[in-house]
Amino acid sequence: MGDSSAFPGFHNHSYDRDYARPLFRVASFSESSDGHNAASPRGRSMGRMASFKVAPTSRLSQAMSKLSMKKLQKAVEEKSMEDEEMELMKEKYTKLLLGEDMSGGGKGVCTAVAISNAITNLYATVFGTCHRLQSLSPEKKSKWNREMDCLLSICEYIVEFAPIVQARPDGSTHDVMATSPRSDILMNLPALEKLETMLLGILDSFDKAEFWYEDQRKQSFSETKKSFKRNEDKWWLPEPCVPESGLSDSVHRELQHKRDQASQIHKMAMEINNAILSEMQIPLSYIETLPKTGKVGTGDVIYRYMSSGDQFSPDHLLDFLNLTSEHEALEIADRVEAAMYVWRRKANMTHVVTKWENVTELNADGDKNLILASRARSLLLCLKQRFPGLSQTTLDTSKIQYNKDIGQAILESYSRVLESLAYNIVSWIDDVLLADENAKQGNNTRIQKQVFSQVSPQR
Repeated sequence: MGDSSAFPGFHNHSYDRDYARPLFRVASFSESSDGHNAASPRGRSMGRMASFKVAPTSRLSQAMSKLSMKKLQKAVEEKSMEDEEMELMKEKYTKLLLGEDMSGGGKGVCTAVAISNAITNLYATVFGTCHRLQSLSPEKKSKWNREMDCLLSICEYIVEFAPIVQARPDGSTHDVMATSPRSDILMNLPALEKLETMLLGILDSFDKAEFWYEDQRKQSFSETKKSFKRNEDKWWLPEPCVPESGLSDSVHRELQHKRDQASQIHKMAMEINNAILSEMQIPLSYIETLPKTGKVGTGDVIYRYMSSGDQFSPDHLLDFLNLTSEHEALEIADRVEAAMYVWRRKANMTHVVTKWENVTELNADGDKNLILASRARSLLLCLKQRFPGLSQTTLDTSKIQYNKDIGQAILESYSRVLESLAYNIVSWIDDVLLADENAKQGNNTRIQKQVFSQVSPQR
């Protein structure tokens, strides 16, 4: 028991010093204390200890041995967990350095894409199975914080050079180049970290709630009294349940406040993501697939509506199109976005002209292309507001795939996963509020029936 070699990784002998040797001294002293009580400065106490003889000392030794074994076992488990976490981190950084090409042949993706995929995969691992309003488990929260800290720490070494004035000992000044965090990272990264803290705080606030969840797969088919009915396409998600009388007014107000807060976070994350994507270069492969004209890209109906009249309302156009699914919305978004870049390119083209009439005509066409491009952009923004969970367009996917800027890759993926989390929180709160509304309506109906049944016999 005192041999620490049986436990690999522990080479110190604190276990022997703390437990084995003191126990050995107590046992030796109890055996020889009968003849040396007078010589001890504390003879009475020693005599009382000697009267216990061997049995109590044996029980004490066993208890201390069990205690020491538990501590040692706990230390071994902690050591094994640290080793396991270290191996996982090594594996992740190896994939980043190899560009996800485990053959080592250099055929993997660039570093920016690898880091973007790492943040996306981490979000899917931690939040992919989270479908209800509750705080993360300590293990998932620790995993998220630890790995995100490592991935975001790369931004600390992304700098830009800027001239500063430095004073010399003689009082004169001279210009030198100094490093500072890159402007886009300095502006967006602290904001994203603040949004993440707020989102995790919203989830942590639902530890003790008046509502709960039930798994539809475990419910019997005979259950008919439900305050919430989920769509058939999401049958596998848990359903929120509330008391028969509904939630209290204070809880309802708190839920509404947190919903508004999460909705604002979603809008801010979306704005940051759109700004980062707009700064990324358009891949040549996407430019080659653009239609020849914007009319071909949008189609006759949308083009006729966008080009006619001085007033343009994207809401009216979307109402006219009557999009019923996200698949249709994504198709329209791809077509409008492609046409927008066609009109922008035409407006920015330079032409060599020799006559003043041609210059006037070209300016008119340029203004028209700019107007159409601006209307296409407003239509895209309105479309994304109507479908907050809309997938990435073909252009956004191409930009992320061919992007080589590591700073932009981190900011884009970070804002994208926070946007997704905020959208999910809003939808989860909406489910609970809908269940609360249905429960209160059912409770009012029951109360009215009871009042009617009590009054009707008197008539």
